[in-house]
Amino acid sequence: MTQLAIPSGPGVAAVRRPGRVRLMWLLAVLAVLALILLASVAFGSRVVGWSDITAALGGTDDTLDQAAVVKRIPRTVLAALVGAALALSGTVMQGVTRNPLADPGILGVNMGAMLAIAVAMTTIGLSTATEYIWVAIAGAGLSAVFVYAVGSLGRGGATPLKIALAGAATSAALASLVVAVVLPRGDVAENFQSWQVGGVGGASWASIANVAPFLAAGLAVCLLCSRSLNSLALGDDLAAGLGERVAVARGVAALGAVVLCGAATAVAGPIYFVGLIVPHMCRLLVGLDHRWLLPFSTLVGAALLTAADVVGRVLNRPDEIAAGIITALIGAPFFIWIVRRQKVREL
Repeated sequence: MTQLAIPSGPGVAAVRRPGRVRLMWLLAVLAVLALILLASVAFGSRVVGWSDITAALGGTDDTLDQAAVVKRIPRTVLAALVGAALALSGTVMQGVTRNPLADPGILGVNMGAMLAIAVAMTTIGLSTATEYIWVAIAGAGLSAVFVYAVGSLGRGGATPLKIALAGAATSAALASLVVAVVLPRGDVAENFQSWQVGGVGGASWASIANVAPFLAAGLAVCLLCSRSLNSLALGDDLAAGLGERVAVARGVAALGAVVLCGAATAVAGPIYFVGLIVPHMCRLLVGLDHRWLLPFSTLVGAALLTAADVVGRVLNRPDEIAAGIITALIGAPFFIWIVRRQKVREL
């Protein structure tokens, strides 16, 4: 990716956009998100009319259409939450590493969470959603540390391409370990395989309640790190000269990203490329200032995954295609385009 020009003024790490432009894009994103949320409760194996939607939102489920809406509401909420978490996690990872290829899936963070859950399910009989989340966060954190350490070896330190290669290799190795762990356990394999595709088809208010505190904590940490990420974008030396504790800032921001990714993976399975696509889209809209970029990425990520879930339900009626497959079909060409058409350096 062509290296982005970053102004060198104190505390400024972003190409600015006029406030009016940002406000217009904010209103546009909110409008699109609202339409996609509405489409998520209206479309599926059967199309539901507006009267049934309003009745279901009021608590009525007397007809099949109204019952369908009631069932789709938690699915819609979970898709928006997971999409927002993955997009925000990817944006923060790109800011922490200054790597345009950083993404929870590409860096192996999702797969680390997945392996941790697989091991816990087969060895200690992990069964509750809350336990899944704690284990997934731990696995995601260990995988992130390992990938960054491997990518930092050799001349030049942690370059974007080295980290991406280390993440790809780690993901492949962890995927093989997941198969080796799960395959001998027929009692676990069926449930695990349906989860590892990645999607929100099994959403319920109970699962949302379990994951919401972790997502809220990760969201708060990441948003509070926006100024620190702006400083880090200037380079470690200049950030330190501005009074930023570089190691602490990088560690705290990375912790928030890992919590978001681990919790989202625990509740929805590994979903790839949301954290890669969304930050690049949002930089085109609002520039590089993380005080704007992080909230925008959160909203656009929610819209993207919810839209992917709707598309998966509509394309294969009355069955469905998991949202994780739809995002992979979109994200894989995008990833190839970034690598082949642009010089991959730093943000």
